[in-house]
Amino acid sequence: MKRRARLIAVVAAVAAGAVGIISSTQTWLWVSLEQGGSALAVPGASAIAVLAPLSLAVLALGAALAIVGPVLRYVFGALAVAIAGLLAWLTAQVAFVHPTSSVASTVTEATGISGEDAVAALVVQVQPTAWPFVTLAGWVVLLAAGVLTLLTAHGWRGSGRRYQTDAATATATPAASRPHDAIDSWDDLSRGEDPTARPLD
Repeated sequence: MKRRARLIAVVAAVAAGAVGIISSTQTWLWVSLEQGGSALAVPGASAIAVLAPLSLAVLALGAALAIVGPVLRYVFGALAVAIAGLLAWLTAQVAFVHPTSSVASTVTEATGISGEDAVAALVVQVQPTAWPFVTLAGWVVLLAAGVLTLLTAHGWRGSGRRYQTDAATATATPAASRPHDAIDSWDDLSRGEDPTARPLD
C-alpha cells in the first residue's frame, strides 16, 4: 500500500502540473465588449499570471518526488498542498466570479484602454469555458497528492537503497578473499612475518 501511495502521489502531481501547463494556453473566458464586434478569447495564462510558472513548478515537484529522501518528501508534500490551495482559489475566482483583473490584460491589448475601472466599463459579458473547471479539478487532485505524501512519506522505500546495499556488500568483502599481491608481501615483511608462509592464491 505504501509503495502504491508513492506512485499515486507522483503520478497525480505530474498529471496536475501537466493539466496546468496545457490549460494555460487554452481559452478560459470569452469577453464581450460594449463596443461590439467578436468576443475576445482570454487564455489561462492571461487570466492567472502565475498559472504557467507554478504549473511548471508542480510538474518538476512531482518528478522530483519520485527520487528525493524522507525529509524532502515532507517539504515537497507541504509545497504541493500550498500551491494547490493558492491555484485552486485563483482558479475558482476566475471560473465563478470572473474578476475584471482576469480579463484586463486581454481587453487592454485589444482596445488600448487600461485601468481596472475603464476596463470594467467596457465589459458587457464574461462567459467561462470548461477549462477553468477542468483545471480546478486538477488542483484538487494535487491537494490530495500533497496530503497523501505527508501521511505516507515515512514509509516510502528509498530509491537508492538497492544501490547502497550493493555498495555496502562490495566494501564488506573480507581482506582474506583478495589476491595476495606485492604490497601485502611488504606489509608482512614489515611486521616480521614470512610472506612465503601464506597459501598461494
